[in-house]
Amino acid sequence: MISWRSQAGVAALALILFFGTARCGMASGLLDAIGIENQYANIIQQIGGNFVSVTAIITNPNTDPHTFEVSPKIVSKITSASLVVENGLGYDAWANKIIEAAPSRRRKIINVQHLLGLPNSTPNPHLWYDPKAISAVAKAIAADLTTLDPAHAAFFNDRLRRFDESLRAWMAAINSFKARYPDTPVAVTEPVANYMLQALGTRIETPFSLQLAIMNGTDPSPQDIAAENALLREHKVKALVYNRQVMTPLTESFLNTAKKNGIPVVAVYETMPTPGYDFQSWMRAEIQALTKAVAMGASTESLLPASEPPPPARLF
Repeated sequence: MISWRSQAGVAALALILFFGTARCGMASGLLDAIGIENQYANIIQQIGGNFVSVTAIITNPNTDPHTFEVSPKIVSKITSASLVVENGLGYDAWANKIIEAAPSRRRKIINVQHLLGLPNSTPNPHLWYDPKAISAVAKAIAADLTTLDPAHAAFFNDRLRRFDESLRAWMAAINSFKARYPDTPVAVTEPVANYMLQALGTRIETPFSLQLAIMNGTDPSPQDIAAENALLREHKVKALVYNRQVMTPLTESFLNTAKKNGIPVVAVYETMPTPGYDFQSWMRAEIQALTKAVAMGASTESLLPASEPPPPARLF
């Protein structure tokens, strides 16, 4: 296996496999599409329906996406796809190396960072938590699918319309929380859900330098650690929002401090929890968890297993 950090190895493997792989075809009669992260794959499936064969590469909500390892099978899948959706901002840089090493005129690439016009210096790569970003991604997917398969343009456009309509429940939940609990102070371990927390109108009290250190796997300053612990011990926040997929001794210590001091904890995810969720119901579930924390002081430490998940936004 090849770690995503082994960029030269990934590129070399892509070149080797590319010449033994079919180039962006429709051998099965369906468009082959890849969502590097499973949330993007889910959106492709919702827009493309039965006219696409979608593969998600990063799928396990119990693993750290930053330590993902690439196999020859994954390289083959990506180099033969007609459509690839990647996040950008270095989050899935290994995938971009594969794409660059095996170029194709037919293959459509949606890099969400580039789609949104974000500079490389953008500190928070978790773009799928931004409601505006998701609408733009869905629109780009529909446009590329139409270019690749113009005979089904009306279908793709209708599915895009339905997808946009299905986001209304998410936006309604955001607006409801913002109206009922304005300026709610929260602590976080990483900036995973920050875009949505900002849309919810919360006030993120954790030093951003601490968030970045934990996200990037570097040592935060003692001052930042002390500041986070003070937020929890002195009840200056209503909840601790933490990254369920990346747990370290430091983040475990923050969770323990929160629990000891009666601060509810709320788990959020970098990839979509499955089974039981689609993108829309996943986002709503996390808002519901934060609402329970703020309104009732109840913790949600996992969305898995989802015994009674919110009903998914079915488009079929």
